[in-house]
Amino acid sequence: MSNNETLRVISERHAVKKYEKGFVMPEADLNAILTAASEAPSSWNLQHWKFLVIESEADKAKLLPIAYGQSQIVDSSVTIAVLGDLEANRNTFIYDQAVEAGALPAEVRDALVGQINGAYQSAQTARDEAIRNASFASQNIMLAARSLGYDTCPMGGYNPQQLVETFNIPARYIPTLLITVGKAAEPARPAGRFPLSETVVKGSF
Repeated sequence: MSNNETLRVISERHAVKKYEKGFVMPEADLNAILTAASEAPSSWNLQHWKFLVIESEADKAKLLPIAYGQSQIVDSSVTIAVLGDLEANRNTFIYDQAVEAGALPAEVRDALVGQINGAYQSAQTARDEAIRNASFASQNIMLAARSLGYDTCPMGGYNPQQLVETFNIPARYIPTLLITVGKAAEPARPAGRFPLSETVVKGSF
C-alpha cells in the first residue's frame, strides 16, 4: 500500500518538536488546512468546532507561558487552538438552509432539531460531542498539513483556563487541543506502535 497517497501521508505524520523559526506559512496553505479541518465529519452536521489561529509574535509570546514554555509555540509558523462547541445545538440553522434549498423536507428538519435539543439537555452529552467532533477536525488539520509538506505537534500540555482568559474565549467553547504547524528543523523522534495483534479484537472480547 506504499503507493497509496493517503496512507503515505498518514504514515509520515509524526509529532515534531523543533521547527524552523521565522518560517512564514503562506495564507493559502493555512486556509487549505483550515478548510480541511472544517470538512471533518460531525454529529448531526452541527460542526462542533472553532479554530483560534495564533500566529503573530505578540500572540505567540502570550501563549508561551500558557503552554508551559514549550519552544514549539514560538518557533512554529502557527498554533491552532481547536475549540469544541458546547452549544452546537444552536447550529441547527443549517437545516433551515437545507429546507430553503429544497434539499431536506421540513418534517425531517423538525424531527432532527427535536432529537438534537433533547440530547443537549445533558451537559455531559454536549461536552462529549464537543470533544469528539473537535478531535475529528484536529486529525484533518494534521493530515492536511503533512500533505502540504508541513509538520505538526498536537499538544495537551497547556493551561486551558489561562488560554480562555488570555484569548477571551467565550464560555460556549471548550479548549480541546493546541496544534503547532510549521517546517520541521529536526525530524520527529521515532515512536513505536503496538502491532495489530495487540490492538484489534474481532467479533468479541
